[in-house]
Amino acid sequence: MHKVIFDTDPGIDDAMALLFLHRHPQIDLIGITTVFGNAPIDLTTRNALFLAQAWGISAPVAQGAGVTFDPSRPEGHWPTFIHGENGLGDVDIPPVIGRTVDDRPAWQFIIDTVRAQPGEVTLVAVGRMTNLALALKADPDFAALVKEVVVMGGAFDLNGNVSPAAEANIHGDPEAADVVFTAPWRVTVVGLDVTLKTVMTSGFLAEMAAAGGAPVQLLSDISQFYIDFYRHRVGDGMVVHDSCACVYLVAPELFKTRSGPVRVVCGGIADGQTIQKPDGRVFPAGHWDGHPSQLVCIDVEPERVLDIIRAAIVEGRAG
Repeated sequence: MHKVIFDTDPGIDDAMALLFLHRHPQIDLIGITTVFGNAPIDLTTRNALFLAQAWGISAPVAQGAGVTFDPSRPEGHWPTFIHGENGLGDVDIPPVIGRTVDDRPAWQFIIDTVRAQPGEVTLVAVGRMTNLALALKADPDFAALVKEVVVMGGAFDLNGNVSPAAEANIHGDPEAADVVFTAPWRVTVVGLDVTLKTVMTSGFLAEMAAAGGAPVQLLSDISQFYIDFYRHRVGDGMVVHDSCACVYLVAPELFKTRSGPVRVVCGGIADGQTIQKPDGRVFPAGHWDGHPSQLVCIDVEPERVLDIIRAAIVEGRAG
């Protein structure tokens, strides 16, 4: 059983990942922490509370960062053309939600939860990594107590999606990402190299909704805005970025990985670019030296990933 804290910025693909984590029989979702990204922090937190209530998720929700790790960074734009004005595809959301947030900020919730269960908690981060960086800043030693960190972000052997160099989650807070990648814990990065190969068609989602009842129909309703966005990019369907990171947790054998230290470019025309120095390659002394090797996903079996998503979300089984 994987005990998971889900660090998220809901977000349409975040919603699918959340339902997957909730329903997969090998995952114990013990916390949800929110971060700004797909929408401002008040909306991503409201969305997390709404989804937790709608889907009967009992895990506590802790509100996280609303600005970047380096507060001097200018605020970016909100990607309303991808996720809608409300962050969840502009579906109707009740004005009053019964669920409330945990009293602690997300970074403190993460530290407290990990320290209470040393060596047992995996952090799955699918937005800006600001909360994780703040936790490391407040308590550097807690990193050694984390079982694993799985990140959705980055682009290594191809272009980014918000610039030729950078993927959106990393570009949104490069300094935080660099802190996370160079910390003394095990990180697996599930980036565009594999997520862009994993496309769920509208028909596949419709079949899931028909078989899964009201909870999956809600997910389908939320996702239609996302499908419209991707129509001119991948044809019929949507890229399931965040769910790929969640599937890695339970089926790592479906992903090909490469090991080596990872650094993030902070500033300039390549702001947010993720660069790995592969283990075994020899270069002159540089900024990758002395940092831990992390795993970067470079290939995937997309059809099997989609089958695992469907099995968990519709039937509550491992696939």
